[in-house]
This record gives sequence, structure tokens and C-alpha cells, in this order.
Amino acid sequence: MTDAPAPPTRPHPAQQPEVPGGDVPGRSPQGVERNHPEQTTPPNVRRPRRRPGAAPTPESLEARTPKLGRFLARAAAVTAALTAAGALLGLVRDQTIAHLFGASVESDAFLIAWTVPEMAATLLIEDAMALLLVPAFSHALAHRAARRTQDPTLSYDAVRALVLATLPRLCAALACAAVLLILGAPWLVRLLAPGFSNPQLAVDCTRLTAVTVFTFGITGYFSAALRAHGRFLLPAGVYAAYNVGIITTTLTLHSLWGVRAAAVGVAAGSLLMILTQLPTFLKLTSLHRAPRHRTTPAPTPATAPLLATAVLAPVVLFAVGRQAQVLVERFLASPLPGGAISHLNYAQKVAQMPMVLSLMICTVTYPVVARAMAEGDREGARLRVERDLALAGLVVLLGTAMVLGYAPQIIEVLFERGAFDAHDTATTATVMRVYAVGLLGHCLVGALSRPFFSAGSTTWYPAAAMAAGLVVTTAAGAALAGPFGVHGIAAANAVGISTTALLLLGGLGSRVVPIRVRAVIASLGRLTTAAAAAGAAGWAAAPRVADPLLSVAVGCVLVPTVFVLSGLAVRAPEVVHLLALTRQRFRHGR
Repeated sequence: MTDAPAPPTRPHPAQQPEVPGGDVPGRSPQGVERNHPEQTTPPNVRRPRRRPGAAPTPESLEARTPKLGRFLARAAAVTAALTAAGALLGLVRDQTIAHLFGASVESDAFLIAWTVPEMAATLLIEDAMALLLVPAFSHALAHRAARRTQDPTLSYDAVRALVLATLPRLCAALACAAVLLILGAPWLVRLLAPGFSNPQLAVDCTRLTAVTVFTFGITGYFSAALRAHGRFLLPAGVYAAYNVGIITTTLTLHSLWGVRAAAVGVAAGSLLMILTQLPTFLKLTSLHRAPRHRTTPAPTPATAPLLATAVLAPVVLFAVGRQAQVLVERFLASPLPGGAISHLNYAQKVAQMPMVLSLMICTVTYPVVARAMAEGDREGARLRVERDLALAGLVVLLGTAMVLGYAPQIIEVLFERGAFDAHDTATTATVMRVYAVGLLGHCLVGALSRPFFSAGSTTWYPAAAMAAGLVVTTAAGAALAGPFGVHGIAAANAVGISTTALLLLGGLGSRVVPIRVRAVIASLGRLTTAAAAAGAAGWAAAPRVADPLLSVAVGCVLVPTVFVLSGLAVRAPEVVHLLALTRQRFRHGR
């Protein structure tokens, strides 16, 4: 069991995340509260309760908001580690496809079909489902705990009731959507890639991947329920299971079915995502056993508004607009020579790995921000969001510097074998460097969208900002694709997503959480300067080491070193804080 430091203002037990094993952080399995070393108030002194909406005290802000706490920090570390493992397996998946099919018409056909699971993952696992269901399950948990506190003999379970009311309907809707996609695959391929040379192959692959609309929806539902219970291990590991299924199926069946084997692997991997979470989901929601005795169900009014259409529509439109950036790219690249879509895909997958890792901290702290907003603690929410933006920016900009400096060597190490030749490496590497310019924008969009939806109220601003960025991406891509090919399309993506990030940053401070926009921009500007210096140093040093693997290894030392020194030179507070924390850990370790 992992203990979290006792907060100055103790929330209701149902509002505290459950740690693996089912215990409440800060309490023993028997319910006896422990005295944590970081606890500042003596155990025999009763802490005053702060009423919802009351202004937080300075002590509560200092002790509770800026720090993650031991539980959340470990949860973030576990989530990041498993996400990194899933991302690495995703690279192995891409390497397998590149090795077997190169950058060719076959790989392009698979990537056109890959649009379906990409869109489904964004809507049903990563963004929309989590933004809606994590607050809904959190409210149900609070309601269940409150009723059991009032009368422990009551058998009514708000979490179980929420699942029974929503999961069957969701399954029916997802099944219908999957069937419609299978039937409409020819029209979908014609819409996504009107100039593609082998549409039938793309249609076959699309029909096989359409099952992910159902399986990803169930996966996202399970993941949201587990995260609301404080279980982060299994939701973070689903992509590892997914990619294992794709890799195994592709290697086993490619000689018989060609690239269609990879599409079958997508379906098989998505089933593994469900199976890895199913036992724990059944246990936590009490669906594996019937109630001991029946009572009249009590309504759960707190959960209904969170799943209403008025709240659902803006979240879905925002997620669709975010994923539509990829749709625009593939639409514009489809008339280009064979392999163009593949070059964009490989470059984007590798370049976005730093962005994915940087958002792990925001994934874990999302319930914390939501709770602060629900309690009226706007100052606490502000401090938490500003800290998250700084940490996410630090990680993604360090990764950006590495991508800018060592893109050719990274692509050569990862992909240049089999049908993927030196020409493919050179094209993919230059595209990846262009993508890297927009990585901070992608990170900010992911980090800033969560506070907008944390209160569970209707807000159309994120969807409008994403629509504006999509218009910029489409217009710039249409203008640049002709003269610059895939490089122009990648540049349009960077410009469009950066536009959305700026709109969200300005809108969050004035509409939802009163963050200090100028201070955040100044902080990110210092980190960007450090990243530019580190990237330039890597770009200059990378060709001096002939072996690509050794060159990347040298870069893993050179780029962070230059980044830290440059951050100190421009007085980036995040770098100073990171060094202070490292020295503190080192002293404690000795």
C-alpha cells in the first residue's frame, strides 16, 4: 500500500483515490489513521474543515496544491513507465510493419485503415471517455460512501447502478457504429484518401480495424472506472497488450495475408485490452456478485449531469477536432507519390513520444484539479495547473531538443532495415524535425483541455479553439503540400496545433482557472530557449559519430546536459527546481 501525505484539509473519504489493494491513502487497512512524516499538524489537534466554496488558507495551498504527494507521484511514475513501455512496443510494431512492407502502397493502405483505431483511441480511451466518465464515477463513489456511512446495512451501490445504467447502452451504440463502419468502408476510404491507387486493399483493412470502435469503447469505459478508483496500473498497460497482439499476429500471418495480417492484429490486440482490465473492473464495480438483499434504489443526481448531452457534445467535438489533424494530413498526402502517408506516420509516431510522456503527470492530477474546482478552490486549481504546465513543458521540450538534434540517427536505428531504405530514412527524419516544432503545442493542448472539462459543466471554448486550429492546418496544408510535399503538410500541422494551444492558454485564464498567462508564457519561453540551444548542439554533434546507435547514446548525455546548462543560464525556474530536487534525493540516498 502506498501512503499519501495527509492534506491540511481532509476531504470526504470517498473523494480520496483508492490505492491498489483498496485502502484509502493515509489510513491503515483497519481504518486507523497513521501519522505521516510530512504531516505538520499534531495528530491530537483537530484540523478545521473548510466549507465548499470558502477561500483556501495559505497553509493549505502550500502543503496541498503544488506537491503531488507520494501516492500521486508514484502513480504518475508507474503510469509513465507503463506508457513508455506501450510506446516502445508501438515502435516495435511500426518497425515490424516497416521491415515487412517498407514505405509502400501496402503500408499506406494499412495506415488509411489505421485512421479508424486512431480516431477511436482518441475519442474512447484517451480524451472524451476519460473526461466524461472519471468525474461521473468519482461522484458515484462519493455517493456510495456517503450512503454507507449513514446506514451500513443498505445494499444500494451507486457505482453498480451507474454501470448498469450506462454500460449496456454504450455497448449497443458501439456495436451499431462498428457495423456501420464495416458496411461503409468503401465510402470511408474514398473520403479519407480519394487519390489512393489501391482502394480495395484499404477497404479490406478498414473493415478489419472497424471492430476497435466497439473494443476501444469498452476499454475506455473500464479505464475510466479504474482510474476513478485510484487504479492506474492496468489502464496504463492496455497499449502494451494492444501492441503485443498486433506484433504477434503480423509476424505470424503476414506470409498468408500480407498487410491484412496487421489489420487482424489490430482487432486481436484490442480484445486483449479488454481482457486485461475485465477482472478488476468486475471486482471494483461489484458486478461479479448480486446484492445480498434488495432495497429501493436511491437516485444519484450528481452523476446525471456529467453524462448529459450538453456536456458530452463539446467533449466529443473537441476530441474529433484534435484527431482530425491526422485526417487532414492523410487527405492531403494521398495524391502524393507512394509512401508519403507512411513517412508522415513514422515521423509523427516517433516525434510525439516526448509529448505522450509529458502528459502522464496531467493524467494523474486530473482528478485533483477536478476536486479543487468542485470545492471552489480556484487558487489551488491555479497552482496545480501552472505546476503541471511547467513540468509537462520541461519534459516535452527536452524531447524536442533530442528529436531536432538526432532525427536521422533515431530513424536509422529504429527503422532502416528490410524494405525501409536510406531514402525513407532521410525523408522521414526531415519530416520528424518539422513535426518537432509543434510538439510543445500538442503538449499544451492535451494539458490545457483537462482543466476546461474538470468541472463537468458545458463549455464550447476548447472545441471552438480546436476548430480554429484545424482551419489553419487545412489552409496551410493545402497551400504548402504542392511546393513542399510531406514537409509542407508537417509544417501545417505544427502551425495549426500551436494556434489551438495559444487560444486555449488565453481562454483558460479568463474563463475557467485564473492562471497567470504571461508568467506561464515566460516560463515556457525560457525552456524553449534552452531546448533550442540543446537541439542545435545535438544537430552539430550528431554527424561526428559514424555509428548511429552510438551517436544517439552520446546525444542522450549531450542534449540533457546542454539543456540544463542553458536553462540555468536563462534562469528557468523549472530547471533550478529539478536540480535542487536531484541534489536533495542524492543526499537522502547517501
